[in-house]
Amino acid sequence: MQEPTFFILTALAEQPLHGYGVIRAVADLSGGRITLRAGTLYAALDRLTEEGLLVLDREEAVDGRLRRYYRLTDDGGAALSAEIDRMRANATMAAARLRRTTRLAFGPAS
Repeated sequence: MQEPTFFILTALAEQPLHGYGVIRAVADLSGGRITLRAGTLYAALDRLTEEGLLVLDREEAVDGRLRRYYRLTDDGGAALSAEIDRMRANATMAAARLRRTTRLAFGPAS
């Protein structure tokens, strides 16, 4: 799973959001590392909806513009959970290797 997809799904894990809300949430969740442009976001939302990970929750008109709110589906939650498990396993493996390397380089901890 690409990092922007991970953050889009994470942004929608708590509540439905409209596009600009997703953009803001992703920026906040990523500490500003990921800045989604509208075109990129809407292409991702369309793809994730087609894949069944998101669904259109509702539409509302605000100042003459239509806001579409998206929410995570059960499949989307399962995909996010699986990615969290994968990332956690990778981080655990990397930390273990780093600890072994550190012990080899500096000797046993006292």
